[in-house]
Amino acid sequence: MPTPLHQLKADLFKALGNPLRIRVLELLCEREHSVGEMLAEIGVEASALSQQLAVLRGAGLVSSRREASAVYYSVTSPRVAELLAVARRLRTELLGVQMELLSDLRAEELDAAQPATAQPRRAEPAS
Repeated sequence: MPTPLHQLKADLFKALGNPLRIRVLELLCEREHSVGEMLAEIGVEASALSQQLAVLRGAGLVSSRREASAVYYSVTSPRVAELLAVARRLRTELLGVQMELLSDLRAEELDAAQPATAQPRRAEPAS
């Protein structure tokens, strides 16, 4: 029985679920990089980068090629850059909504903290 599409999508999002892997993909969306270039740019241990590259390779998001003693990585599709751009826009929109909610909550808090001002009583007409 083939793997359901929703499972394949979940597997893709799992591969994207690590900040270091996202950073690696952002670099590789700019251009192909060698492992040495990525190590210098990202500033992690070689073993940590290697682990993350293996996950990305396993998910089919990056490919590698060897040139002499250097290994170069690149994204397998320009759609990876599109996906990261959409994720950024979505996060920005969601943060905007959360900022509006926070602003509303703060305004309510300020209103609740202010003492209620007594309304002046109207003088009743003399009988």
